[in-house]
Amino acid sequence: MQRRAVLTLLPAALAGCAMPEAPEAPEAPEARGGQAPDAGRADVAARIVELERDILALSGAEGIAPEDAARAARIAVTYPLELRARYGVTDPPLVHNTKVNLGFRDRGLCWHWADDLQARLAQEGFQTLDLHRAIANATSLRIDHSTVVISARGAAMEQGLVLDPWRQGGVLFWAPVLQDPQYTWERRARVMARRR
Repeated sequence: MQRRAVLTLLPAALAGCAMPEAPEAPEAPEARGGQAPDAGRADVAARIVELERDILALSGAEGIAPEDAARAARIAVTYPLELRARYGVTDPPLVHNTKVNLGFRDRGLCWHWADDLQARLAQEGFQTLDLHRAIANATSLRIDHSTVVISARGAAMEQGLVLDPWRQGGVLFWAPVLQDPQYTWERRARVMARRR
């Protein structure tokens, strides 16, 4: 009887966000944040500078204000570290998902990270940047995955950078949307419309 109950609850416990299968090709050189750093001060500062540079590189004809890029990079790197502590993350993402789904933790699924990071970034009122939401695996049998995308103002989501704090348990991963080595992203609005 207990075994049947465990087997019945297992799919619900694992639901939430999916880690992709290991990519067949090596990680694209354009992907950033692929290695989980030690999150020491020097490392965090270096990652902020690197992300700021990558955000500025998104600049279209009108450009991205350096102060917008600097604030976005600082928040995108440091806020997920705060969320990690708030969510009580002590395990790899899928283990933490199981804890959330079983009620041992309140938050920490991919969409929690995406919601909270997007809300924090939106507080800044960026003049030259847009925020988008994206979902991967929405049409497969695998569990879907949510994230935030940042782009130059007026640019399509596909021209932006994925900002994914879930993938490494609070250490920000980022990559150009179309060059993410693990996920193929779709606009969340399109996925939700299809589901309706």
